[in-house]
Amino acid sequence: MPTLAAIVPRPLGTEDPAVLAKRLSERLSAAAASKDLFERVAAARAAIEGPLVFTTSFGLEDQTIGHAILSQNLAIDLVTLDTGRLFGETHNVWAATEQRYGRRIAAIVPERSALEALIDAQGANGFRASVAARQSCCHVRKVEPLNRALAGAAGWVTGLRADQSQHRAAVAFAERDGARGLIKINPLFDWTRERAVDFAKQHNVPVNTLHAHGFLSIGCAPCTRAVAPGEPERAGRWWWEDEGKNECGLHANPLHLAARARIIEEQKS
Repeated sequence: MPTLAAIVPRPLGTEDPAVLAKRLSERLSAAAASKDLFERVAAARAAIEGPLVFTTSFGLEDQTIGHAILSQNLAIDLVTLDTGRLFGETHNVWAATEQRYGRRIAAIVPERSALEALIDAQGANGFRASVAARQSCCHVRKVEPLNRALAGAAGWVTGLRADQSQHRAAVAFAERDGARGLIKINPLFDWTRERAVDFAKQHNVPVNTLHAHGFLSIGCAPCTRAVAPGEPERAGRWWWEDEGKNECGLHANPLHLAARARIIEEQKS
């Protein structure tokens, strides 16, 4: 995967691209508080040189971001990770979104031989056997396809919110993703779920019908359930595992992991 150094050439005497990316992220984050969602995604597009990719799961947050991108016709690529285990309702809102905005959303699917090997080793639902087995499934169906989706990208737009979970507590508007060599943009980092709901209603944004039935965070069908009143937003993801491991590996940012560890330690004291 090309690094920032390949995307932004480094003339003699200039600073390291990683330092420049960090400063750009800090500058974008500092300005984000005074901007609405439309301005935030437009500012990211204007500031980041090179391809910008938005990966959508067609959940509430991603649908609001998608509206801000598509209604402004911004030069941001839209892709989804079609894992092969998505809900039918997710495919329905995918189709409704393409019809509403008149733009095709690209599908990135698992690599065939890797998926066949996974199923041969685990069986149909072998991911329930252990955390390691589930992570292997997530890697084949989501992480590796994401890496292909982001190959050559200078920036990655996501629907992360800081209040979704302890793991995501350190999310900022813009942050350098050193592992992938790009800038990660989280336009809803400081939003609440209620704010996203209000935005979707105000702008008549297509939303997944599963949200109305208690599915607050929607991923693959076998790994997602509705949450009960009072449960955390992501309690319905991989619910059979220890709380705190409910991430698939797409957003394994060391800053987020450190923030979660800090919060847990504070709760113990």
